[in-house]
Amino acid sequence: MNLIWERLTFSTVSLKEYLDTSYVHRLLVGSLSSWRQSSVLLRWGDEIAAAIISLIYGLSPFVPNPLIGFLIIAGAAFWFLLTISDDTSQANAPTVTPIHLPIVAFWGAGLIATVMSPVKSAALADLVVFTLYLVLFVLCARILTNPRIRNWLILLYMHVALVVSVYGIRQKFFGAAQLATWVDPESPLSKNTRVYSYLGNPNLLAGYILPALILSLIAIFAWKRTTAKMLAVTMFVANLLCFRFADSRGAYIGFGFGLIAVTFLLVYWYQEQLTPFWRRWLIPMVVLGFVSLFMVGFVGSETFRLRIISIFAGRGDSSNNFRINVWTAAIQMIRDRPIFGIGPGHNSFNKVYPLYQLPRFSALSAYSVLLEITVEMGLIGLMAFLWLLAVTFTVAAKQLRRFRQLDHTDGLWVIGAIAVLVAMLGHGLVDTIWYRPQVNTLWWLFLGLIASYWVPQNRNSHDYQ
Repeated sequence: MNLIWERLTFSTVSLKEYLDTSYVHRLLVGSLSSWRQSSVLLRWGDEIAAAIISLIYGLSPFVPNPLIGFLIIAGAAFWFLLTISDDTSQANAPTVTPIHLPIVAFWGAGLIATVMSPVKSAALADLVVFTLYLVLFVLCARILTNPRIRNWLILLYMHVALVVSVYGIRQKFFGAAQLATWVDPESPLSKNTRVYSYLGNPNLLAGYILPALILSLIAIFAWKRTTAKMLAVTMFVANLLCFRFADSRGAYIGFGFGLIAVTFLLVYWYQEQLTPFWRRWLIPMVVLGFVSLFMVGFVGSETFRLRIISIFAGRGDSSNNFRINVWTAAIQMIRDRPIFGIGPGHNSFNKVYPLYQLPRFSALSAYSVLLEITVEMGLIGLMAFLWLLAVTFTVAAKQLRRFRQLDHTDGLWVIGAIAVLVAMLGHGLVDTIWYRPQVNTLWWLFLGLIASYWVPQNRNSHDYQ
C-alpha cells in the first residue's frame, strides 16, 4: 500500500531522469540560454519576477480585477522568458517538483472540458484565465526557492493584510454602508454591520484575511526577536478582530479546520521538547481552551451566537436556502455531464446554469469548490484536483519531517502553508470566493511555497536529503 502511495505521489520517482529524456522539456527549456548569458536584464531575472509577484500581492485588495489580471499576464510572460533562457547545466537550475505533474493533469482536465464543452467560446476564454493562474503557481514555485524572496513575499502579504484588517476594524466602529444583503433580512441580525474593508464583500474579506490569520499565529512561534513577536501578536489580534467583524460563517468553518491542523502540527513539531505529561495532555488542553473561548464568544455575543446557530438552521435561513437550491441545480448539471463537465470558468457556468436554476435563485457559481470543479471539469477534473492535494500534502509532510530533523525554522512556515490550504479548503466547502483573484492568487502562492521547499530525491535513497 505504501509503495502504491509513493508512486502515486512521486515520492520515489527521479524527476530529473524523466526530464532529461523529455523531448518537450529539452526543446523549450534552455533553448535560448546563450542569449541570457549576454543579457544584462535577465541577470536580474528572479528579482524582476519577484517585483511582478510583489505587485500582484501588494495591490490585489486595492485595485480592480482587470489590473490584477494584467499583472498575472506580465508574470506569465516573464516566466516563459526565464524558462526558455534557463541554463539547465547549472546544479541549482530551476526544476520540476512532484506538485507540477498533477498541475499539468489539472490543466489537461480543463483543456478536455473546454473541447467537450457545450459553450466552447465561453470555456475557451475561461481556460486562458485558468492557465494564467497555473503559470502563477509555477512562477511562485520558482522564485520562492530563494529564501530572501520567500521571506519578503510572506512579509509583504502579512503587512498588506494588516492594513486591510485595520481598515475593516475602523468600519466596524465608525460604520460602513452595507452594499448588499449579506444576512437574512428577516433575522434579528438584519441590522448587523458586516465589514468588507477594501474588498467590497465580507465573505471575500474573510477569505482574504484567513491565511494571514494563520500565518500571524505561526509567526508568534517562528519569529525569535521580542519586537518581531510583538508585531506577530499585533497582526494576529488585528486579523482576528477583522475576521470576526466580517462575520463569514464559511470562513468560521475554514478557520476551525485550520486551527485543528495548526494544533496537531505544532504538537508534532515540538514533541521532542515536551515532557511525557504534556505529550499526553497538551492536545486535550488546547482543544478545551479553544472550546472555552468559543463558548465565551457564543454566550457573550448575541451576534456571534445567532450567526453560528444559523449554520444549522437548514432552509430556515435564507442564505442556507439559497445555497441548497444552487447545490441542487449543480448536482443536476453534474448528472447530465458527469465525465467532462461544462467547461472551466464562471462564463461557462453563467451560460449553462440558467437552464437548471430554480426560479429566483440565480447564481454566479456553485457555492462549493468541489462542486464547482466537478461541474466545470467533470469527474476527471475532480480526480486531478484531489490528486494535486494528495501530492501537495505528501510533499509538505516530507519537508516538514526533514526540517524537524534539522530543527530549522522553515518547518514552521511549512506548517503555516499546510494549515492555510486546509483552512481555504474548509471555507471552500460552502463558498466559492476561492475563485476571486484576491483569494485565488493566495491559493497558488501557498501551493508554490510548499513546492519551493522540495528537495530533489537522492537516487540512492527513498528519502529526501
